[in-house]
Amino acid sequence: MMEDVGAHSGAVYLLRPDVPVLEMAVMAGLPRAFAAPWERVGVSAPIPVAQAVRQRRPVWVGGGEEMARRFPRVAVVLPYPFALAALPLATDDAVLGSVFVTWPAGHGPELTERERTLLTAGGERLTRLLARASAEHRPLGAERDLVATPDAAVADELGPLEAARMVARLPYGLVSLDLHGRIGHVNAAAAELLGRPATELLGTLPWVSVPWLNDPLYEDRYRAALISRMPTSFVALRPPGHWLSFRLYPGSTGLSVRITRVRVLTERTDVPAGAPHRLVTISRLLSLTGALTEAVAVDDLVQLVADEVGPAVGSRALVLLAAEEGRMRVLGHRGFPDERVVHRFDGMPLTERTPGAQALTSGVPAFFESVEHMERLYPVRRETRDGFAAWAYLPLVASGRPVGTCVLAYAEPHSFPAEERAVLTSLGGLIAQALERTMLYDAKHRLAHGLQEALLPHSLCPPPGIEAAARYLPATRGMEIGGDFYDLVPTRPQASAVIGDVQGHNVTAAALMGQIRTGVRAYSAVGQAPGEVMGSINRLLIDLGTELFASCLYLRLDPAHGRAVMARAGHPPPLLRRPDGRVRVLDLAGGPLLGIDSEAVYPTTEVTLAPGSVLALYTDGLVESPGVDIEDALVDLGALFSEAGDGPLEDVADALVRHGTAGRERVDDVAVLLLRARDGR
Repeated sequence: MMEDVGAHSGAVYLLRPDVPVLEMAVMAGLPRAFAAPWERVGVSAPIPVAQAVRQRRPVWVGGGEEMARRFPRVAVVLPYPFALAALPLATDDAVLGSVFVTWPAGHGPELTERERTLLTAGGERLTRLLARASAEHRPLGAERDLVATPDAAVADELGPLEAARMVARLPYGLVSLDLHGRIGHVNAAAAELLGRPATELLGTLPWVSVPWLNDPLYEDRYRAALISRMPTSFVALRPPGHWLSFRLYPGSTGLSVRITRVRVLTERTDVPAGAPHRLVTISRLLSLTGALTEAVAVDDLVQLVADEVGPAVGSRALVLLAAEEGRMRVLGHRGFPDERVVHRFDGMPLTERTPGAQALTSGVPAFFESVEHMERLYPVRRETRDGFAAWAYLPLVASGRPVGTCVLAYAEPHSFPAEERAVLTSLGGLIAQALERTMLYDAKHRLAHGLQEALLPHSLCPPPGIEAAARYLPATRGMEIGGDFYDLVPTRPQASAVIGDVQGHNVTAAALMGQIRTGVRAYSAVGQAPGEVMGSINRLLIDLGTELFASCLYLRLDPAHGRAVMARAGHPPPLLRRPDGRVRVLDLAGGPLLGIDSEAVYPTTEVTLAPGSVLALYTDGLVESPGVDIEDALVDLGALFSEAGDGPLEDVADALVRHGTAGRERVDDVAVLLLRARDGR
């Protein structure tokens, strides 16, 4: 199949029968190590072979830039120019696997009609073979990879001895590498230049056996030559001060390497003296990908890009931009000494001809090696005077649409070789996926908080003779929204107070909380007694068909007679602080949680409220935490309540909340409602 279409590498994947996983069965043309990150991939993975299986149709990637835009995870690991086609291996009844083949960089951006026909025929042959083996119950599994063996044509024509003599007579170094990078032949000049005997070099990897070649950049040149099938080169310093030029010529059986001395090192070399390489290796990719998955909100993502991506590619500053109502909006930035420069982006029309707007609307990256380069293309660009000397504008494309632009700024003029552009474009794809997720989280977060604020009372209107204060703190995990609620309902001359906790920490819990609070107000307004209100709310939850439960404490205040009638549904008991400072936990009669039993009955308890006494209603988030006994927590809370209860009620509320949440992460939200009976004097 590869020979028919002129491809230089490929692989067949088999679909596991028990799980949606593709496993590489055979690799051809290149060492399996080149595809190591994808030897076993899920069908949902964002790579071509998996997409071909999901969509049951061929996938074509015409080059390195297209790979970086559509499949950034592949392009970050293999930032080289090559074309790829992936096909599903499927019958009418089942998908058996997939196959991909790749072409060198010289392949055109589109498949020819002949190549398309031959690929389809080759895929059908593979499918028939796999289907026949499956029907005959023959096991299908991994086979020996088809890596080419050395071509002996030259040796056969000249004779092996004469071929070796010819190579030995050449005045420059010659080294032969197989497809795995191992040295198969080295002439005397090369051994002298490398500083090692030929016997110690044969069969080894040069970046392992030659210490000063132990740099990922040099191994990357070997990989680039094999995958792109284009000659590549690099310059390396052999200690103490000898510069050597390495020119790599790839073929189907390996590489020939020509080594020569460099007398004068020009300014533009692949490895400037003292310059750090910016190769993003597989391990670095895993680190970056893992870091980006940790970003929850957009601010987190900006900080992670600054901490992880910036140092990896050598940039000094960054800006994340998004589109909003036809204008650019700054999502975040790091590294700019003058923030006024960054704010020039904010509100800039997308129709204005600037690199930021162009990258965002077109989805095409832009690289500017110097201020002169930038000003030549954008002579009136307002961002030019930002103190930096080179820029990369990376479109952030997720789910097939631009979601923003990442601008990387460099302190010095910076050339962007093709491989580095591919890496940066691929990183842009990874950042885009994280940005889409974090922007969605931020939108949900704003919606949740808006809903929470709308459902909780904005102010309390206690009746004459009662002073009130309340506090609410969301959980510090998840959406930072929950179902805790409180309210004070004026029913002159009395008043009703309620506090409760709906199960869960999400928008559903908050919405149900709002329905309960509305129901409490409605049933209180029609004059139902506390036990009847609780029973009505219980039936309301059951009628709503929700699977969530709620705890609740409801009381009817009668300040004129100094008493309160309470009903409880699975809620923590309130604390009562008497005027003399003594605090006790009220042992109230109660019923089950709301939403469980439609026939549940909720008995009531009458409590005396002497002038100066304070009633503390709270949710379990105030007293419950992992590893802490709730009885001990109540004792500590009661001691603080006794000590601070004489102060202004707002200060008392702050003290209780600080004590209940101090020094720990809040896994649950917290609500507190304090009611003080005023002295009639």
